[in-house]
Amino acid sequence: MLILLSNDDGIQSEGLHILKDDLSRFHDVWTVAPEKENSCISHAVTLQTPLRIRELDRRTFSTDGTPADSVLLGLKVILPHPPDLIIAGINKGPNMGQDVNYSGTVAAAKEGAFLGIPSLAVSLDARKDFRFDTAKDVVRQLIEKIGNFPLPRHVLLNVNVPNRPQPLRGFMMTRLGKRIYNGSIVERIDPRGGRYYWIGGDSDSFEPIRGTDFYAVSREYVSVTPLHWDTTHRVTIRKFKSIF
Repeated sequence: MLILLSNDDGIQSEGLHILKDDLSRFHDVWTVAPEKENSCISHAVTLQTPLRIRELDRRTFSTDGTPADSVLLGLKVILPHPPDLIIAGINKGPNMGQDVNYSGTVAAAKEGAFLGIPSLAVSLDARKDFRFDTAKDVVRQLIEKIGNFPLPRHVLLNVNVPNRPQPLRGFMMTRLGKRIYNGSIVERIDPRGGRYYWIGGDSDSFEPIRGTDFYAVSREYVSVTPLHWDTTHRVTIRKFKSIF
């Protein structure tokens, strides 16, 4: 199987290299990722400046673009033919609930899904002491599972892995949950007396709703959430159709 790897943590990320080394034992793996961290950049695509590609090693490339740029360049410029699978990750930190709208890792997988290629976004629910060994085992199991049951066209799987040693309790198909953000913005003063700001918002709080990604991971299940590019809210269409 030909696999394209990318991420938003950057080409030097430990999770990316561990996954590449593991999957390369069984598959033809190519890596195209941003040269530096692009967390929370969402689905940005670079249109105003030219992009450059650096070959770092055999089938390993960095770009000065975003995660979505990296996938596009991989598909259109670098790979010899379209891959059988795109995997974004292993991300250092979860991507659940509203986070999927900010995540560059999810965006990299979404770009692949836009183009009709089966895609996974894989994240580890941790802020430190990352159990990449657990996550890479989960990825191998997922590849086997979706090999037997192909994904619908334009659908990606957003996967979040508990930061625990194996064995985990299993897989759970989930929907997006809801994180509770603290919404903090820190104001500081620079040496010249000017004000500057750090946008916060990190929070481990969530609504414990059964069937959601947060619920699954908190109970040591791998959360698998199918996502689609169509974010239309059909309930509102039905509700307001009579007045428009």
